[in-house]
Amino acid sequence: MIACDRLAHTSRWRTRPLAEKALLSLGLLALAVTLPPAGGALVLGVALTAALAAGTPPLALLRLIAAPMAFILTGALTLLVEIGADGIHLSATGATQAAALVLRALAAVVSLLLLAVTTPASELVQGLRRLGLSAEVAEVALATYRFLFVLQDTAAAIHATQTARLGTTGWRRRIRSTGMLVATLLPRALDRAHRLEVGLAARGFDGSLRTISPTRPAQGRRLALVAVLLVSVGVTGAWL
Repeated sequence: MIACDRLAHTSRWRTRPLAEKALLSLGLLALAVTLPPAGGALVLGVALTAALAAGTPPLALLRLIAAPMAFILTGALTLLVEIGADGIHLSATGATQAAALVLRALAAVVSLLLLAVTTPASELVQGLRRLGLSAEVAEVALATYRFLFVLQDTAAAIHATQTARLGTTGWRRRIRSTGMLVATLLPRALDRAHRLEVGLAARGFDGSLRTISPTRPAQGRRLALVAVLLVSVGVTGAWL
């Protein structure tokens, strides 16, 4: 199971209404983009606090942040240098711009992760269906998401086989094994997905997989509290 989905199913906020979680997460995302860098740091702190309060293990949250953080830092490093007629040199304002970029981007990423680690993908799609998303688009989204599980399981099985045959001892073998894994991953995953499709068709699949997603109406008091929190963060961040 994908880490985000596993954390979402075990979250303390798993049974809370989607509207409340979406308002908090998307509201923090909007604040992360619009507030100054100091406000972005405040948004980051609020998003991290909310994710931990929802029961997300700190190490698991850090692992999820690590991958996008690598891209953020790569982009920030390009702001530290300038290329001019006299060659390459350090930018006078590069450090400030890089810090602002890291704070805003990281705050936006954690704000979105807050929704991902508290709400399963099936509930997100069902919420979009209630907002008017067509059944065809929703089914394509769920099918694509399920295909990620197939890719993950296939890659794990191939890697376990390579490890058992000492294919990961030494950097030369590791590089060769990685290349072979990438080359065989997609054909095997597509074959497995095709077999799953045949199995569903044999069971009377009619084009949609129905999931149990009980409707949880949002409480006006909680929505008001979330709105007050967002306004407080916005006002405080604007004055920092």
